[in-house]
Amino acid sequence: MVNFIFYVFFSVLDTASLFYIALKLFKIDLYLKEIIFASLIMTFFSYVIRVEHSYAFLDVFLQYVLFVCFLWMLFRIHIFYAIIVAGTALQAFMFIQSLIYIVINITGIYQLNFPIVSTGIFLMQLITDSVVIFIGYYIRKKRKGFDFIPDKPDGKIILSKRDIVLFILSVPSFLAFYLNIYFTRYLNQYSFLIPLFYATVLIGYLYFSTKKDRGDIF
Repeated sequence: MVNFIFYVFFSVLDTASLFYIALKLFKIDLYLKEIIFASLIMTFFSYVIRVEHSYAFLDVFLQYVLFVCFLWMLFRIHIFYAIIVAGTALQAFMFIQSLIYIVINITGIYQLNFPIVSTGIFLMQLITDSVVIFIGYYIRKKRKGFDFIPDKPDGKIILSKRDIVLFILSVPSFLAFYLNIYFTRYLNQYSFLIPLFYATVLIGYLYFSTKKDRGDIF
């Protein structure tokens, strides 16, 4: 029961912080009730699939799909741009988490387990979420972020080469989850490669998003 409570709490916090930085990165209005609602739904599916049935890889796929769908249907972002927003936020989130994982793993804290809860995992989640929320808050306070996301979710969009590149960069954000799981389980000694991968794709996102935001010619 205690493990269930911890899992739900930290999963909701994980998802909420992911939505938070996604919306702040692209200067999209923040709706707290919608974020909590979406986070609870995604956590429910995650618990059933990952914990009850041990289908971690299926959970990764479903979480990505749900994240995009909620950005599209709940936050009224065009489906094409919802994929871009999701990809950028996921790369940023996973980059931060992978760095924190390496630090915690080196210290040996990640392997610690109390009789009831997995200390290392929950500590990593707590630190990651705190850092992500702080970065999102900093972006809002400094009025940074991108504002090229159209307001009409069902409107017709004219795609530029930058849009296509940003869309293509969304593919690694999905596949990176599987790489993360594989490296963590079987190639832990090479886990330092994970943040390098995330950083490379994230830099691509930020570069082309900045170019598009300024209206520069591709």
